[in-house]
Amino acid sequence: MSLVRQPSTIPGVRFGAVPRHADARGSFREMWREPEPGSGRADAKEPSSRFVQANLSTSAAGVLRGLHLHRRQLDYWVVASGRAFVALVDVRPLLSGAADRPPVETRELRPDDWVLIPDGVAHGFLALEPLELLYLVTNQYDGSDELGFAWDDPAVGIAWPPVGGGRGGRGVRGGQPIVSERDASNPPLAELVDRLRATPG
Repeated sequence: MSLVRQPSTIPGVRFGAVPRHADARGSFREMWREPEPGSGRADAKEPSSRFVQANLSTSAAGVLRGLHLHRRQLDYWVVASGRAFVALVDVRPLLSGAADRPPVETRELRPDDWVLIPDGVAHGFLALEPLELLYLVTNQYDGSDELGFAWDDPAVGIAWPPVGGGRGGRGVRGGQPIVSERDASNPPLAELVDRLRATPG
């Protein structure tokens, strides 16, 4: 049974932790179990969703991945090792016209912590130290659903922690995170929202 963390402020997002069973030989973690119907488990996803792919991402300290957005995919992340500063941005109220600014939530996740991220909620993380992140998704890779916006968009205002400080930290590019070429060229959120409103689905 997963341990439940403080509830999220974003609808559909859930946080928890995977119990670790350890002894002198090592440890065992059940990273995911399909919930039984009607179990009411806090980590249960929508009954119509099924994970079809599992991935293991490794990141050096100072690597930032995001902000990524899917309209047809639910993500389940578990930190296998290391620490991650996770940022979530709910784009759904902007797409529906219900809000002018998106709800934003950030948390530090440590080994065994998990987060369930519904479609329409953008996500990204900064590796605070060498990181292994296991993630399960409900759709196989589809380039048409690989969307994103600038990780440092001032209109979103995520307070990313400084890079290079803390435990075992070292300077990375003069204090700037390491980002992919794709992430470095992502547009502002407002531009992405305009594009998605023009091409729904």
